[in-house]
This record gives sequence, C-alpha cells and structure tokens, in this order.
Amino acid sequence: MAYDQDNIFAKILRGEIPVEKIYEDGFAVAFPDINPQAPTHVLIIPTGPYDSLDDFAKNGTVAEIAGFWRAVGAIGRQLGVSETGYRTLANTGPDAHQEVPHFHVHLFAGKKLGPMLAE
Repeated sequence: MAYDQDNIFAKILRGEIPVEKIYEDGFAVAFPDINPQAPTHVLIIPTGPYDSLDDFAKNGTVAEIAGFWRAVGAIGRQLGVSETGYRTLANTGPDAHQEVPHFHVHLFAGKKLGPMLAE
C-alpha cells in the first residue's frame, strides 16, 4: 500500500492541522486524542511516512525505530504515569480497526484499564 500524504496525521506533521503537542522530537510527535477512552489518552506518531506498525518495522531505520520507542517511554514519564502504569496500543490494518493510515500508538492511563479484550 502506498503512503497517503493526505491522511490527517501527515497534515498534522506538516502543520496544516493544529494540535496541542505535548511532545515532539525528531522521531515522534504526541498529542491528546480528540475522543479520549481513558483519563489520559495520547496519540504518538512517528515523523516518517509509515502507514502501519508492519510498514514501520519493515522499512524504518534502526534510529527511527529506537527513537520512536524511546519517545513513547519518555512520554509516559513526562505524563507521570510510568509508576502506576499505562497501556500502549497500535492497531494495524482493517481487522484491527486502524482508522488512520499512518502508524500511531495510543497511550492510555489514569485508571485501572481492565482486561485487554472484551469477551
């Protein structure tokens, strides 16, 4: 699948859509989800054009992959949720309900999150 330069996260990265950035470095940008599912719900996106976790893992450089995941940890610490815990989620593809074709990680925290999957 070719990367869609018009997806909403690509527009955010280009500054065409404003967001409240809570973290930004050369590898990742993080901002609050507009439809939070937990008291803390942040989206973390890599700065490169990757459409899914599979694409990122396959085609990202070692520096991009390490930098991105280090950013995820830094964001958890910045938000003060590392001690109590947080969940990360990356949906990949239609069966997983990936809505935006740009790799992103959801970080959920701020309450006991319950089981991984509903029965």
